[in-house]
Amino acid sequence: MVRTSALFLLYLLAACKPPASQDYAARAQMSPERTAPGAPVDSPDVEGATWAPSPSSGRLLYGKPGEAPFFSLACENGNFVYTRYVAADRGAKAVLALIGNGHVERLWIDAEQDGTDENSAYLWRGQIVASDPRLDVLTGPRRVEATVPGAGSLILNASSAPGEFITRCAGLLPQPQDPPGDPA
Repeated sequence: MVRTSALFLLYLLAACKPPASQDYAARAQMSPERTAPGAPVDSPDVEGATWAPSPSSGRLLYGKPGEAPFFSLACENGNFVYTRYVAADRGAKAVLALIGNGHVERLWIDAEQDGTDENSAYLWRGQIVASDPRLDVLTGPRRVEATVPGAGSLILNASSAPGEFITRCAGLLPQPQDPPGDPA
């Protein structure tokens, strides 16, 4: 009896549901079609790639002489800015994994437009305070592997140039001031 009553109530509830409508799509908000991420990029051949200062921009570039850079380091307003020169999808966010010199570090990296023109390409770019100890991964004498998901793995050949650049950048930070003495 209880089972029959429960089934009857369930039937009544189902009957209360309004019928389907022809304009159901007009009532629902349609979300824009999601676009797929860009195709993954192969890891570049870094044989012959070196670190070199950019004479015009104050950056340290990594790449093959005479070709577009693979990676760069810059010092801007006390921040250390790192850029991976490979196309990124607009609005994408990722983690730059750095492995080398006895360290494993992960730094945030976002797709940022390279230039002010609306047709400018998006590149992977991130920044961190120049004195952050996670940058030690780049200051040692050994090679470093830098990986951004979908952008391949980039081997940064061993050089003292990144360490010197980071040290100079951190040296530009204002020194912390001693707190004022107790006036009493």
